[in-house]
Amino acid sequence: MAVNIVLAIIVTSLATYLSRFLGAFTSEKISEKSKIYRWFNCIAYSTLAALISRILIFPSGDLSEVNYFSRIIVILLSILIFYVTKRNLVYPTVLSAIILAALNSFAV
Repeated sequence: MAVNIVLAIIVTSLATYLSRFLGAFTSEKISEKSKIYRWFNCIAYSTLAALISRILIFPSGDLSEVNYFSRIIVILLSILIFYVTKRNLVYPTVLSAIILAALNSFAV
């Protein structure tokens, strides 16, 4: 059992660090304005949007106890904060957790 765990850690570490190394090694040759770069960027953002949507629409764990109305309010406020802060992702991310906690504590 312990050998399997060590083997799994080694294999996942190799996969993670090899891909990071290859990305850092080849990143100088990729133009940010190239079509392939923009395509990968779109894929990354669409995957992130799909995961966030799944979490918000079909939540599991503690988030499933929060009603839809509170989640929709947090989403709308986060989008507003995103545009007010000139497309900064840090503020809406941090404030969304604070707003959700506040709404959930007042709703109970």
